[in-house]
Amino acid sequence: MARAAIIDGKAMAQALRRQVAEEVGRLKRERGITPGLAVVLVGEDAASQVYVRTKSMATQEAGMASFEHRLPAATTEAELLALIGDLNRRPDVQGILVQLPLPKQIDGRRVIEAIDPGKDVDGFHPVNVGRLSAGGEALAPCTPTGCLMLAKSVRPQLEGLEAVVIGRSNIVGKPMAQLLLAENCTVTIAHSRTRDLPAVVRRADLVVAAVGRAEMVRGSWIKPGAVVIDVGIQRVAGEGGKPRLVGDVAFAEAVEVAGAITPVPGGVGPMTVACLIRNTLLAARARM
Repeated sequence: MARAAIIDGKAMAQALRRQVAEEVGRLKRERGITPGLAVVLVGEDAASQVYVRTKSMATQEAGMASFEHRLPAATTEAELLALIGDLNRRPDVQGILVQLPLPKQIDGRRVIEAIDPGKDVDGFHPVNVGRLSAGGEALAPCTPTGCLMLAKSVRPQLEGLEAVVIGRSNIVGKPMAQLLLAENCTVTIAHSRTRDLPAVVRRADLVVAAVGRAEMVRGSWIKPGAVVIDVGIQRVAGEGGKPRLVGDVAFAEAVEVAGAITPVPGGVGPMTVACLIRNTLLAARARM
C-alpha cells in the first residue's frame, strides 16, 4: 500500500489568509470598513506571548487593524472585565480574543461570557457554543474549523463517513464533533476512559486526534486508507537529547497505513491562525 498523502496545512493556511486579505481590501475600498482584532494577554506566559505575536502579525498581514493589550499577571478579574466591556463597545473592534490560560485569580468562564458573542472570534461564548450545537449560524472555534477544512481538502464529501474524535475538550473535541455532525458524519467522541480505544479508532474513516499525549495513537490503530488529522503538538527528546516536535499520532507508523495525514508541525497549527482572521472577517461582515 502507498504511503499516505501529506496534507499541507501551511500551504492551505497561506491560501486562506490571501483570500481573507483580498476580502478585507474589498471591504476597505467599497465600504470604508477595516476589520479590527483585539488580543488580550494577561501575564508573562512564554508560549502565550508567542501565540499573541503570531496572531497579531497575521492580522496585520491581512490588512486588518490589530489592537494588543498586554496586562500584568497581577491584573484583577474586575480590571479585565472592564477592558472587555470597553472593547465590546468599540466600533473599530470586530473581534476580541483573550489568550488562555489566565492567572488563577481570574475566572476564565466569566471572562469568556463577558465577551460580546458577535465579537467572540474564538467561538467559546455559550451563545456560539449553543448555536453550533443546534446547527445554527455561529462563530466556530478556530482549531476545529481548520481541521474540517484540512479533512475536506482530501475528502470533499464527508457524508456517511465514520469519524472518531479523540479528546472531549470544549476547545477542540466537542466543537469538532458538532462540525462533523453537520457534515453528516457518524461521530464518536473517544477519550481517556474509552474502553478498547484502539478498536474504536480502527473503525474510523476519519480520525481527529486531540488528546494531548505525545504519539499515543499508533499506526496499528489506523484503518487502512483513513484520513488522520493530528491536533496535538508536544516537545519530546529526540536523538542526542535534541528536542523535537511531535503530535498525538505516531506519524512514522501512521503514514504507512493512512490515506492522508497532517504532519506536526505544518498541519493544523497554521490553519488555526488562518481561521482566526477568517472569523474576524466573518464577525465584521455580520456587524455590517
